[in-house]
Amino acid sequence: MIKNHLKIARRSLLKNKSFSAINITGLAIGLTAVLLIAIWVQNQFLYDNFYANKAHIYQLMNRTDKDGNVNIHGYTMPAAAPALQQQYPEVEFAARVSWTDEHLFLYEGKSIKSRGFEVDADFLDIFDFPVLYGMKNSMLDEPNSIVLTASFAASLFGYENPINKTITLEDNVPYKVTGVLKDLPTYTDFDFKYLMPLSPERAQKSLNNWNNYSLRTYVTLRENAEVHTFNEKIKPLIRENASYLEWTSIFLYPISKTHLYSRFENGIPVGGKIEQVRLVAGIGFLILLIACINFINLSTARSQKRSKEVGVRKVIGATKKTLVSQFLSESILIAFIAGLISVVLTLISLPLFNRLLDKPLVVDWANPMIWGTGVTFMLITGLLAGVYPAFVLSSFRPIKTLKGIVSISHRPFNFRAGLVVVQFAIAVFLIVATLVIHLQVKFAGEREAGYQTAQLIEIAAEGEIDNDFDALKGELISNRLATHVTRTSGWTVAGGYSSTAMNFSWDGATPEQIDNSFFYMLRTESDFAKTLGLTLSDGRDIDYARVPADSASVLLNETAIKHMGLENPVGKYLKWGDNLYTIVGVVEDYIFNSPYEDVGPLLVLADNQYLHNIVIRSNPQLSMSQNIQGIEKIVKKFNPDYPFSYKFVDEQYAQKFHDQKQMGMLAFIFSMLAIFISALGLFGLASYIAETRIKEIGIRKVLGASIIGISTMLSRDFIKLVVISLLLATPIAWWIMNKWLENFSYRTAISWWVFALAGVTAIAIALLTISGQAIRAALANPVDSLRDE
Repeated sequence: MIKNHLKIARRSLLKNKSFSAINITGLAIGLTAVLLIAIWVQNQFLYDNFYANKAHIYQLMNRTDKDGNVNIHGYTMPAAAPALQQQYPEVEFAARVSWTDEHLFLYEGKSIKSRGFEVDADFLDIFDFPVLYGMKNSMLDEPNSIVLTASFAASLFGYENPINKTITLEDNVPYKVTGVLKDLPTYTDFDFKYLMPLSPERAQKSLNNWNNYSLRTYVTLRENAEVHTFNEKIKPLIRENASYLEWTSIFLYPISKTHLYSRFENGIPVGGKIEQVRLVAGIGFLILLIACINFINLSTARSQKRSKEVGVRKVIGATKKTLVSQFLSESILIAFIAGLISVVLTLISLPLFNRLLDKPLVVDWANPMIWGTGVTFMLITGLLAGVYPAFVLSSFRPIKTLKGIVSISHRPFNFRAGLVVVQFAIAVFLIVATLVIHLQVKFAGEREAGYQTAQLIEIAAEGEIDNDFDALKGELISNRLATHVTRTSGWTVAGGYSSTAMNFSWDGATPEQIDNSFFYMLRTESDFAKTLGLTLSDGRDIDYARVPADSASVLLNETAIKHMGLENPVGKYLKWGDNLYTIVGVVEDYIFNSPYEDVGPLLVLADNQYLHNIVIRSNPQLSMSQNIQGIEKIVKKFNPDYPFSYKFVDEQYAQKFHDQKQMGMLAFIFSMLAIFISALGLFGLASYIAETRIKEIGIRKVLGASIIGISTMLSRDFIKLVVISLLLATPIAWWIMNKWLENFSYRTAISWWVFALAGVTAIAIALLTISGQAIRAALANPVDSLRDE
């Protein structure tokens, strides 16, 4: 029976080549889009969800709750991890993680720069990254031990076993290689090339440090520990050690959720990356729905041509069940053919798709589960796409079909028309979504940054540069390669700040203001505002290099002054712990965090330590290549052992828009695919409708109807359906995209012209698709269609 069904299905497909091509092409493109989306979604759910002990691994989160305003972030006090491990038996392992400077590693004439983590020894007990060489449980026990990733080890040692070999850092400190890990998978938010222990001095100082948030902390609970009970138990830990932080607490958050659910509202995880995943997955579902609608529409539209086949088969004894199974076999065969084509298209397009993403997608094509899921998916797609046409075709009455009488609905709205409306409503929604995402990125991109990103170049304060900074700065300016130079603690100017701090007081501050004081903190030495091109609204710039008294000076931004409620702030004092600082200047707000969020309160502290980054405002009168060549020559003079590397601040700033631009590009690509599939289905449907009305068209031409009149008649009904789809999609798209925009504090508004443009685009696409078939039918010779009348 199955063999017979497949044989008839094959003959039917070959007999109706154009129908088969349209159906298979639409389904294949739809399935390709769905496959790419499914691979991307699956990779997102894999992020940091692959550890053997993942159910017991947590990130320590910080929670502040003041007057009902709850703030959650993932940076915690250095003292928290040791306290947890010492005071709570439920904690099996606890490890702090800190980004290091970009170090220079030296080995037998080779020198390579890279960044990694300083961690507690428990880090590798918490995370079971695969080990190539070394004893995992003791890799980080010694102070000057280091663990490398495979690719980083190969760049230094080639393919030899590096265990117990010694590499030297730029400060001539030797480190013994105690382990090599396999390269990190693409689906982790960790990004390091090496691991080294927290320095003993730093680890000892941190035992009583409850004043700043500078580290990430990870914890493994024992199997019998219950996380909700444990979180209640550790609530008083902060105020027991720092009574002035009575509104601050810590809690554990599952590592498996940190990638997708990183956004909190009122202390509750409400979203994050999962919102992008849902949007992209929703687009995939809609594309598959459009492809299935194409199949249903074309199959039912084609029913008149197969009516006599149904009638003959019923007369000779075929049951409805047999006919249904026959037509379902055809749809499943089409789905499998389309599925095989989609696998080939996916393999071809995956490298191109990966170029749009931060990390390449991982697909284990050898996994039988993937192929089993794919076959099941194609089977379900074939059944979903074919079940309605199968029951429609099998329900024809043989007497009427053999007489050539088949009921063709000319009602203003029927099931097939409804499917066309749904199909184009989806297309309109996707067009609106693409436009809104683009407008949001453009809106934030046009926001005034508050500083002049152009001409700013960053280099690392490393090696001898750190000791000879003043001489380096003097030569850069005297050689007219720079107009201003400064040093900062942030890794990049666009990155914004190096830490956060609280518990500040000032003249006239109320207890409530002191409790709510919170600052993003950045350290600098001199010429900070001049180099960045910031506008001083009051006071002066920090000048620690030339005015030693400025060691106790700070700059604040306008948002900080508003939060503090200060008037005439210059000259007033700011107290932090035992330290007293003088406010010497106020800068206008500039974007140092996300361009989609409100600017936070910033404190710029005068310091000559922990300054990792040198910022150079290059000479605008020289070309950028001249500036770079000159800067490289001078930097190499002071730092000959280090390879010269640099970053442009405007490129770093542009990186802030990367995620949303990526989202917009994905939405655009899949929207175009959805529109193409919709147009393909409309093309096939229009050709079949024109074919069923060929005699009507012939009679109208004989009676004097014009080509324009006939074309308009054939197109009018379809355009009506597209207009209905526009009216249906508009309120839904408006609501969904407004909900999406609520994720941003700084957001655009959705204008009426977005929906107008989406509607005009949909109508134009429909007209272009239909008009060719309509004109072709109108140009046909009526003699050919009326010959047998």
